[in-house]
Parts: sequence; structure tokens; C-alpha cells
Amino acid sequence: MRRLLAFALLCCTFVALVPFAAAAQSGSAAAKPAAAGAATGFQADLVADLDGAMEHLVQLAEAMPADKYGWRPGEGVRSFAEVLGHVAAGYYMGAASLGSPVPSGVDPGKLEGVSDKAAAIASLRASIDHFKAAVTAVSNADLETPVELFGMKLNKRRVMLLMQGHGHEHTGQAIAYARMNGVVPPWSQPQPPKAGG
Repeated sequence: MRRLLAFALLCCTFVALVPFAAAAQSGSAAAKPAAAGAATGFQADLVADLDGAMEHLVQLAEAMPADKYGWRPGEGVRSFAEVLGHVAAGYYMGAASLGSPVPSGVDPGKLEGVSDKAAAIASLRASIDHFKAAVTAVSNADLETPVELFGMKLNKRRVMLLMQGHGHEHTGQAIAYARMNGVVPPWSQPQPPKAGG
């Protein structure tokens, strides 16, 4: 009976505090507008989805042994390092079509030639960050603006979707490459049992 009474009191306390928490939250939101450069709406959803896929690609890049970066499943097919460079180049070109120029000193055309593991990972990370910043910089009103990417006439929303799909496609390719080389994706590794069962 005491437990039931304690539970009821706890519930009443939470119910009583909800209006205060809501008021405090709306007050702080009014006092602090969304951070400059923070993605909202469609852009926020796209960046969140991209984060998941690209975190997996970076984890694979880190898990793949350096001596396997030149491995390719057959003649005329990209090596593991070339896949990473291809993704990085795509993000720079996609960002440029969204209005964020390729950074000085970066040549997207040469990124597939980066075979050093550390350099390939650094290049991939930098391109992902650059593309996410480009997506975040596009306003909702600008999503329908027509642009050109790889000879295609698209709007900025379609560019974002194309690059999102591109990232997923090559993450899947990298998973296959890793598995063929005996590398289990880190997120698929068996997890140790939790303490207490």
C-alpha cells in the first residue's frame, strides 16, 4: 500500500511540474533562437541520416587494415581507398552546387588517388563536414533553386538527396569490401553481455 501511495505522489509531482517545465523551455527558446547554422526541417533530417551512414563508413575506414586500402574485388573496379576518395570528391562537388565552394587546396579530381589510410580518412571526414555545412547553409526558401551537378539540372533539395543516396550506396560497397577481407563492421561486432544479465 505504501508503494502505491508513493507512486501516486510521484506521478502527481510530475504532472504538477510539466507546465513549469514547458514554460521554462518555451521561455528559454524565446530567449535563445536556434543557433546560427543549425539545420532545421528537411536539412536537419538529411544531416541526421547522413551522419549515421557516414559514421559507419568512417568506422569501416578505420577498421580496414592499411595494407588492404589498395584491395579491389576485380580489375577495373575501385579499390577500397578509391571508394573513400570517390565519396569525398562527391561531397565536395555536391557542396559546390549548393553554393559552398571547394576549399582552397582541395582538388576533388585527385581524391581517388589518396591511398594512405590516415590521409584518406582525414579527407573523407573533411568532405563530410564540408557537405553538412553546405546543407545547413541552404534556407528552406532556397531548396527549389535550380542548380547543375554532374551535367544534371536539379534543385538543391534533389542535390542533397542524390548525395545522401550516393553516401549510402558506397557505404554498402565498403561493407562488402570489408567483409570480403575478413573485417567485421565495428557496429556488427558481438557485444559483451551487460553486467547483471
